[in-house]
Amino acid sequence: RRRLAALVGARAGDPAEERPQQADYASAVSAAFRPRQHPDRPEAVLAEAGTGVGKTLGYLAPASLWAEASGAPVWISTYTRNLQHQIDGELDRLYPDRRDKARHVVIRKGRENYLCLLNYEEAVRGQALDGAYAVALGLMARWIAATRDGDLSGDLPGWLVDLIGRPMSLGLADRRGECLYSACTHYGRCFIERSVRRARRARIVVANHALVMVQAALGGLDDTVLPLRYVFDEGHHLFDAADGTFAAHLSGSETHDLRRWLIGGQSGRAARGRGLARRVEDLLPADADAAADAAEALAQIAGTARGLPGEGWLARLVEGRPVGPTEQVLGLVRRQVRARAPGREGPYDLECPTDDPIDGLAEAAAALAAALRRLHAPMRRLARALAGRLDDEADTLDTQTRLRIEAVVRTLERRTVQQVAAWIAMAEGLGRPAPPGRLDWFAVARAEGREVDAGFYRHWIDPTVPFIDQVAAGAHGLLVTSATLTDRNDGAAADGPDAAGWPAAEAQTGFAHLPQPALRARVPSPFDYAAQTRVLVVRDVRRDDPDQVAAAYRALFLASGGGGLGLFTAITRLRAVHARIARPLEEAGLTLLAQHVDGIDPATLVEIFRSEPRACLLGTDALRDGIDVPGPALRLIVFDRVPWPRPTLLHKARREAFGKARYDDRLTRLRLKQAYGRLIRRADDRGVFVILDAMTPTRLTDTFPDGVAVERLGLAEAVAEVGAFLGEGTP
Repeated sequence: RRRLAALVGARAGDPAEERPQQADYASAVSAAFRPRQHPDRPEAVLAEAGTGVGKTLGYLAPASLWAEASGAPVWISTYTRNLQHQIDGELDRLYPDRRDKARHVVIRKGRENYLCLLNYEEAVRGQALDGAYAVALGLMARWIAATRDGDLSGDLPGWLVDLIGRPMSLGLADRRGECLYSACTHYGRCFIERSVRRARRARIVVANHALVMVQAALGGLDDTVLPLRYVFDEGHHLFDAADGTFAAHLSGSETHDLRRWLIGGQSGRAARGRGLARRVEDLLPADADAAADAAEALAQIAGTARGLPGEGWLARLVEGRPVGPTEQVLGLVRRQVRARAPGREGPYDLECPTDDPIDGLAEAAAALAAALRRLHAPMRRLARALAGRLDDEADTLDTQTRLRIEAVVRTLERRTVQQVAAWIAMAEGLGRPAPPGRLDWFAVARAEGREVDAGFYRHWIDPTVPFIDQVAAGAHGLLVTSATLTDRNDGAAADGPDAAGWPAAEAQTGFAHLPQPALRARVPSPFDYAAQTRVLVVRDVRRDDPDQVAAAYRALFLASGGGGLGLFTAITRLRAVHARIARPLEEAGLTLLAQHVDGIDPATLVEIFRSEPRACLLGTDALRDGIDVPGPALRLIVFDRVPWPRPTLLHKARREAFGKARYDDRLTRLRLKQAYGRLIRRADDRGVFVILDAMTPTRLTDTFPDGVAVERLGLAEAVAEVGAFLGEGTP
């Protein structure tokens, strides 16, 4: 509590608010940092903190104390980049001196988020004589000199990407499989390697759920020692993050990516175009027999990998002229999906079950499994040969070479054990039931109505099972926290009404699989939601009529005088509304920003929206979760319809496993609760939450805080209520 008080008062001139709940929260979550009592049981805390409690500083207080006392890092994991940057900003309170903070705080993201200095060098060599490219590269040079850690997704201004184009900005990122590690001339200055090295010595590492899970599942991908204490903020997203991490996709894009990693691309950067051989040729064992075996394995890998999809694979699938065993399978998968999936002309992915495969598919899958085995074996041999060098030459290897060999071996293991081995099992078992706890299906993936991929997919029905097994089990302490963990309408448990919603929260976070119960903590929001907000359901707008929906958005945004966030469950509807209301809002002096319309990344759109009170913003899920816009810049949220989950094959399987209709209701209520939570961020905020869906069930509206009445009104009445409550605009 003393550390928390110091953090809260660390900034002179802050508009400090009394938050006794924050101290209670900090005390409760400190249990995650107690010494572990059992070798196989982490000290686990599941904590819900309402908006305004100040949970970030609440858990930073015990986390920072533990890190200082133990000399080991605490990893704080988030789901959204926006929250990563918010936590980074709050850490200025703990380390006000920039140099001190640089020693103790590290932001970690996936390698694809960072600028690669070798990519930049090659761009300069290839494009510097072109005037337009020279200007772009000059601007990037200035950014490289100024950036804190080369983070293209955080430090690079979105307007600069729009100005100079993606190839000379985001296109300079490190791409999977291209890194030369210590063989690179920029290795000592590499932004990625510096962040990895700094994370080993840091006290606080701010990462994301996907990176944390991959690191733990693989025993350390970049870091050789895994952390002992984790804080998972935005814990309501753990289920989705684990779903993506522990899934297996035998798809065109994934297999093409493996081919490029193994043998290089058919075009592009000549310096690294030879793939794996180029990266390991100077790492082969000194022993002649071992070196010959490794060289033979490399040759076999290169030969077999040419059977994976190459450039133009998607066009060949569409045209019915596949090349190689993988494309043969994917072509037949695509045919089965298009023959059996409903909604062939809609905007969403097409999918169908894997049972009863069409003629020829089982035989093609068997041939693919055999080809993948011919790839798998030499990859394992090469990994063993390189790992053997670490033992055989332990007394002579320099540090950089050792680190480089370790990195290549870990990546080979990831590619073989986690990826290729999973593909072999899927291909061999095609047409048979999936392993227990998993679901298999075929799909054709779409983006904005266009086919972008086809594949065979395997997911855990409950992905928190591998999360607990591979991430939580190795930790000494684990805190999962969020403002929206529990659903109080999910039925009171047997031990009383205070337990309502906790069993579902434990199921969604995986805490139900822990060997001992977690400590539960719930701290309510200090805000007076009944006085500060209004919730309206508009009953006379047809949600399937784009003109009526657009007219409703226009009238509501004008009534609020800006500060409106429009949330959509489909990109097509967002664009249709934007096209209809952009001019009327502009004529009224309101700026209209839109995700998927403006060529600006979501984080930059939010920054513009936050700084302009007479702006409105349209967006989808990415803007529903994790954004923080306090004050009058956000005073109205309008949902185009109830955000029910899409009835995909995977969702249907989970619906059966987790409570059928109650599961749908729980997911939808939590989405509404998360969006509503964006509205009030300070004690003096006011706002209106509107749902343009007359079919909104009453059982969903109970998700809002106690005392907040939900009014069902016509559009004209709703517009008048917005104008009167917010005191701006004209109804």
